[in-house]
Amino acid sequence: MINKTKNVAYMGPPTSFSNQAAIQHFQQNADFAPCESIADVFESVENGTVDYGVVPVENSNEGMVSHTLDMFIKSDVKIVAEVFLEIHLNLLSNSELDKITTVYTIPIAFAQCKEWFRKNLPDVKHIDTYSTAHAAEIVSEREDSAAVASKLASEKYGLKFLAHSIEDYAQNTTRFLVISNKASSEASNSKTSLLFAIKDYAGALYDALKPFSEAKINLSKIESRPNKVQAWEYFFFVDLIGHIDNEDVYNAVKQLKKRCYFVKILGSYPYFPNS
Repeated sequence: MINKTKNVAYMGPPTSFSNQAAIQHFQQNADFAPCESIADVFESVENGTVDYGVVPVENSNEGMVSHTLDMFIKSDVKIVAEVFLEIHLNLLSNSELDKITTVYTIPIAFAQCKEWFRKNLPDVKHIDTYSTAHAAEIVSEREDSAAVASKLASEKYGLKFLAHSIEDYAQNTTRFLVISNKASSEASNSKTSLLFAIKDYAGALYDALKPFSEAKINLSKIESRPNKVQAWEYFFFVDLIGHIDNEDVYNAVKQLKKRCYFVKILGSYPYFPNS
């Protein structure tokens, strides 16, 4: 936990899930700065407007947040911590359920509730917003509309619950990353995130990952993203257990660099296995 008061950027108005994740990590030891997009959070950290940023990277049911992964490709910020937040989605409105014609929220929230909408509101219009809190803010000034948002959003914007916990799966958790211009110090248990791009030949990915297997380093996640410059080429994002300064990890990454034309260490940060 970071104890000194810092400036922390997050996506969305107050009460957004990113705001809740930021509060969970920093508690009251920070001044929080809302941003309208993930890119704005990265930019605020890069230019020194804030000390830290909090961005969503992965949902337990819907997978990776592609925009966050893409930002790491072109940004030099470092990951210094991760935060896991249980997500409970509610249908909020000023109106009654049978009057709802339009629902506002972020695309991933719609995806997490698609079965509920199929069964209960199959014909409503879905409109994307940049955060769940922004959806609640919009709906607070409209009739015949609803927002998929948090309990805190209902309290802030004076909206009533039309339905509680409408996510399709009860175990619904989002992983957030804390980013900074300064790297994190080594912890007793660490996780390292990196990205790489392989040379184009048969077995290239197998060869790239082989040093980690030989060193018995646990790769807890691997995800690919298209190279936006060269069609049909990919960047690979990897989470591994261990700190980059650990000898085995360092040597495995050294071998990785020989097999790839691009490798970037995104950061080593504390790892809590039971999170």
